[in-house]
Amino acid sequence: MEKELHEQYEYARRRIKQKKGLYFHSVLFLLGSLFLFIAHKFLDIGIETNWCIWVITIWFFLFILHFIKVYITDRFMNKNWEREQIDRLVALQQKKITQLESHINEESAT
Repeated sequence: MEKELHEQYEYARRRIKQKKGLYFHSVLFLLGSLFLFIAHKFLDIGIETNWCIWVITIWFFLFILHFIKVYITDRFMNKNWEREQIDRLVALQQKKITQLESHINEESAT
């Protein structure tokens, strides 16, 4: 029982850390985008006309990937999912072993 409680605690701690990182990334994205926009418009930094739009778009794409990882992928593919997949594969292997043993026993009986 204590092991399960510890696993639940570790899972909750890891999820909180992931969400905290995502929130930090969102604040950093907003402030960074604002800084890039101001640097482009008012300080005339850069040669190309719309370089800040490209940088912000790429950064936004990376933020979306981070969001998907935290709220979609890791939410469903967690330790329980891994455990279920392992149990399923072990059961399939046991079934094949049982079939092979019965096949061998039938051949040796004849």
